[in-house]
Amino acid sequence: MHVIDPRFPLVANSGFLPEPYTVADYHADMAGLDVQGGAVVSGSFQVTHDDWMRAALDELGPSWVGVIQLDMDATDDEIVQLNSIGVRAMRLNLKRFPGDIATLTRQAKRAYEIAGWHAEIYVDGSILESLEPVLARLPAISIDHLGLDESAMSYLLDLVNRGAHVKASGFGRAEHPDLVKTLRQIHAVNPHALVFGSDLPSTRAARAFQRSDLDIIREAVVDDADMVFDTNARELYRIT
Repeated sequence: MHVIDPRFPLVANSGFLPEPYTVADYHADMAGLDVQGGAVVSGSFQVTHDDWMRAALDELGPSWVGVIQLDMDATDDEIVQLNSIGVRAMRLNLKRFPGDIATLTRQAKRAYEIAGWHAEIYVDGSILESLEPVLARLPAISIDHLGLDESAMSYLLDLVNRGAHVKASGFGRAEHPDLVKTLRQIHAVNPHALVFGSDLPSTRAARAFQRSDLDIIREAVVDDADMVFDTNARELYRIT
């Protein structure tokens, strides 16, 4: 999920600034679902700022981790320090905040070597396969929101077969005509691949997360729902 804390500065992305969404708002939206932990993810409007992330992780507690858009000038010591507060991955937001892909790739590899972070890729499915020269160099990756659209499926399944994780999230963004079929295909290739996420507050999505999204996942993976809702995320983010 995302936190949009009005105490910290935001940077407009293509003229867009989201409404505030606090940790308290998230807890209210997920009340009754027994959420025990998860990942809070940097949005494009937070660029490479990390002060809000520090505050969010402090409020959320030790069962939560961070996924950050890392400053390209970040030192090894800064990566180690971010890891110490619970950051576990670097986000490559190639859809909203592309930057220089070669530099991002080098930084993602360095973050993995220093702290074991995987790279989380947010990108339109239509160009996912064109990133093969980049993705092949990254030691551990996760693809956001089912790769966004159906055009990416054959390549996405190839990535899953090579160990990539895929976020079962952002159903209001993903342009898959049959979400159950998509989830089943990914799960069949590797049952450890899918990781549920609410994507709240679902900024700019056609619709926000709904509790019925959980039923879509249950229908797709049946007896393995606990893997998607819990175990796979604990493995990916190293949450005990």
